[in-house]
Amino acid sequence: MIEALRRRARLNALIRDFFARREVLEVETPILSAAGNTEPNIEGFQTRFSGHVDAGSAVRWLRTSPEYPLKRLLAAGVGDCYELGRVFRNGEAGGRHNPEFTMLEWYRVGWDHHRLIEETVELVRAALAMVGREAALQVMTYRELFVGTLGVDPFSADEAQLRAPLAGVGITADGLTRDDWLDLLMTHRIQPHFPVDRITVIHDWPATQAALARIRPGQPPLAERFELYLGAVELANGYHELNDAVEQRQRFQRDLAVRAARGDALPPLDEPFLAALPALPRCAGVAVGVDRLLMALAGTGRIADVLAFDFANA
Repeated sequence: MIEALRRRARLNALIRDFFARREVLEVETPILSAAGNTEPNIEGFQTRFSGHVDAGSAVRWLRTSPEYPLKRLLAAGVGDCYELGRVFRNGEAGGRHNPEFTMLEWYRVGWDHHRLIEETVELVRAALAMVGREAALQVMTYRELFVGTLGVDPFSADEAQLRAPLAGVGITADGLTRDDWLDLLMTHRIQPHFPVDRITVIHDWPATQAALARIRPGQPPLAERFELYLGAVELANGYHELNDAVEQRQRFQRDLAVRAARGDALPPLDEPFLAALPALPRCAGVAVGVDRLLMALAGTGRIADVLAFDFANA
């Protein structure tokens, strides 16, 4: 455990030096918010403020990422910035997940996702060099990945073609959408086979998986989004950021409809974020799971191995 703590401290210092040399400003944003994350597959923690009502909403949400306040700062003109801090996701506890974990998120004004891919790879390679390792790099589109590994076009294949490679995997198909089948193919048939010493970057995702990314028109339309993996471990998720408040509100409302159908909590929308979005400059942003990066550096599949105390012992 002591060596894990030292390695974390060295990585934190490396991250701060990496951005200081690039004149990217470190900032801190609130951990408690009056708004929550509407993403259907992410569950937030709620708490209640007991002070005077003039302080604002009593119900507060622990952040699942610093994305919304960071974008508010960008809209206010702060320029290139990053945050290294704790985030919280309810229900995510196990070998690879801890409900409280560390996220690095940064934004580059005037960049698109392709340019940000290059910088994210630089950071991961610098972290690897810290422990005397190197990694090859492969960058490909989402379609190239599926066609090259499974012989399936993710944009034109019907559901039966998507389900075929998953034969033999115990999956209950009831209620699963096309995107669910694509995610299962990624996690069960593609991602586990990425070479351990390779950085794999996948870009141009389905428009239905855009989240907060811009969508590039075309046939098919594509989300200007990327994911980065080190070996089989997903480390980073990045976007060429959407700054259309009307479109973003519609996406949030679609999320809430899915949550309502499931009987899940319905977090309030982040209205200050939506109000700031039209002033968001053209930019790209990415979030990196620091604990996952530490797991990859240590060669372990257990998140407990890189924490001082995991959830069960906190």
